[in-house]
Amino acid sequence: MMGPGYMMDPTYMGWMMIGSVVFWILLVAVAIFAVVRLSPSRERGADAVATLDQRLARGEIDADEYTSRRNLILSH
Repeated sequence: MMGPGYMMDPTYMGWMMIGSVVFWILLVAVAIFAVVRLSPSRERGADAVATLDQRLARGEIDADEYTSRRNLILSH
């Protein structure tokens, strides 16, 4: 029976606190992951352009193909 002086079990309160902390840590981690994963990365574009530069230098692609692919990469 719960009366005015009822107190919860300290163990239950401890688990509630731990659960709350874990919840907030997971929520922040998911938010950070989503921001990092969903944000456009300039480094990925830079890596792709660097690869194109190397392919052009080796003669694997011509200047027209290089320009069209570079424009495509940079437009995303």
